[in-house]
Amino acid sequence: LPCPTPCSLAQPVTPELLVSPSSQDGDLGSECPEDRGNWTGRLDFLLSCIGYCVGLGNVWRFPYRAYTNGGGAFLVPYFIMLAICGIPIFFMELSLGQFSSLGPLAVWKISPLFKGVGMGTILIVSLVAIYYNMIIAYVLFYLFASLTSDLPWQHCGNWWNTDLCLDHHVIKAGNTTFPINITNTVSPSEEYWSRYVLHIQGSSGIGDPGRIRWNLCLCLLLSWTIVYLCILKGVKSSGKVVYFTATFPYLILVMLLIRGVTLEGAWKGIRFYLTPQFDHLLSSKVWIEAALQIFYSLGVGFGGLLTFASYNTFHQNIYRDTFIVTLGNAITSILAGFAIFSVLGYMSQELGVPVNQVAKAGPGLAFVVYPQAMTMLPLSPFWSFLFFFMLLTLGLDSQFAFMETIVTAVTDEFPYYLRPKKASFSAVICIALFLMGLILTTEGGMYWLVLLDDYSAGFGLMVVVITTCLVVTRVYGMKRFCRDIHMMLGFKPGPYFRACWTVLSPATMMALLVYNIIKYQPSEYGSYRFPIWAEVLGILMGVLSCLMIPVGMVVAVLREEGTLWERVQQASRPTMDWGPSLEENRTGMYVASLAGSQSPKPLMVHMRKYGGITSYENTAIEVDREMEEEEEEESM
Repeated sequence: LPCPTPCSLAQPVTPELLVSPSSQDGDLGSECPEDRGNWTGRLDFLLSCIGYCVGLGNVWRFPYRAYTNGGGAFLVPYFIMLAICGIPIFFMELSLGQFSSLGPLAVWKISPLFKGVGMGTILIVSLVAIYYNMIIAYVLFYLFASLTSDLPWQHCGNWWNTDLCLDHHVIKAGNTTFPINITNTVSPSEEYWSRYVLHIQGSSGIGDPGRIRWNLCLCLLLSWTIVYLCILKGVKSSGKVVYFTATFPYLILVMLLIRGVTLEGAWKGIRFYLTPQFDHLLSSKVWIEAALQIFYSLGVGFGGLLTFASYNTFHQNIYRDTFIVTLGNAITSILAGFAIFSVLGYMSQELGVPVNQVAKAGPGLAFVVYPQAMTMLPLSPFWSFLFFFMLLTLGLDSQFAFMETIVTAVTDEFPYYLRPKKASFSAVICIALFLMGLILTTEGGMYWLVLLDDYSAGFGLMVVVITTCLVVTRVYGMKRFCRDIHMMLGFKPGPYFRACWTVLSPATMMALLVYNIIKYQPSEYGSYRFPIWAEVLGILMGVLSCLMIPVGMVVAVLREEGTLWERVQQASRPTMDWGPSLEENRTGMYVASLAGSQSPKPLMVHMRKYGGITSYENTAIEVDREMEEEEEEESM
């Protein structure tokens, strides 16, 4: 509901403050943060987080990473890395968002000196949103192409096919006693993808994009339209859509899994996927790959988790939700591996080639290998449609999170101007990102997509996460952060979380960052090698998000007064209005920062105002007592 009176009339404040001050007589002032909206259902938040984390990477990256890094043995470093840097950072992001009810930019009231971290996050998310929606556009293209009695990538002989095209039906009709060398041939599905969908032969490289593929352009427009309609009313609309987009993929995944394991030769693929090779565990590469998979699969650092948590009620049990989402995400990845490799095993038997010759990762799996496998099944258009519909729902709820993050971050910075026009502002963002993504719909668009995929969320994202960890634990203070969680949830994080936040998680992220820099390899797409200028452009994309941090520091320091050191100290402290957004949740030390509260015992003011003492007020009394004891110890 709109504020009954303009918030600026209650008391003169700077426009960016989200918390309206209390009126002069101490009564509850108009609560502008309510305009932000909240989740309307009990499961909205949980399903949104599951939908955000369980995305395309679970289907097309995890199974391939598992089999190339020791099969079943890969699960050992995978779950260890989940415990060391997955679960703790996930919980930290949710805690920051829920405690402050602020987006990824405004949340840096916790330490304005580091607001550039939020700016870097928004830049990364914007770049990812551009190319991620292009992948959804490809999925839509294949989804429509599946609405036929005969899949268009089933046979050779179409205008886009070349002499190298080899139909698997021809192989099956011939003698399959000896393995056939298919290295110098191309499958119909591969030529359909590269020569028809992408029409990549019309481009000589990244510097020659060629013409716009209008069918892809229309698919991209449709995908942006779907995304806009779903985020039109913020979390109130997207929170309802995820009831379908977060749950339906599981139904399709189970159907594909049952169909897969009943196919002849499925055991070959599953054995290939899960056979443990424990000697791989001695390689540092395997541990790094496990950490990378956790890092990108959970979506930490992108601001999506923080944004979703900011729409929670203050006492929502995010501790429980953290374990549900992170473990559910891991189990989904493992299940997807069974569904993918059972079909690849059947495919390898049909073609008479080893499984490793048909196994691929990324778009190659989704748009070449799996569609080819579908053509070998009875009712192939039905299974193809199901597979691409699953990819569509997996991709959409991740895209909802990216868009909600961008919109929330900016509207929280300018709540008085943009929040009433959130729908219009969302439309402007969607149109802008659609126009920026038009280069991806050209004949050479895949080269640009690979460049964005390789560099937009690489080392820049790791720098953002490492900085966030260090600021919360070192600048804001681990003790104070644990107190905030205690006040919010009724208990303090245990030694496991404190050890991870302080040492283990930042150390693991630093190792990832160093490994990525040392093992840097130029981008490539098939046999195409990117020119030097494209590499430099990619590196600049990553560096730009990191540069936001020092830029933000300079701006924050210039806004303060005094000597340089005094300015840095002032800018690193939380702002006066940092804390819970609603007055009834500002217990303990945070009541003192509300206008109109002059009592030396601010909790008493709070209790007189709202009446009674709840279990959470008891927690606040404990926190106050702890702080008093610490102050006495320091004075002695």
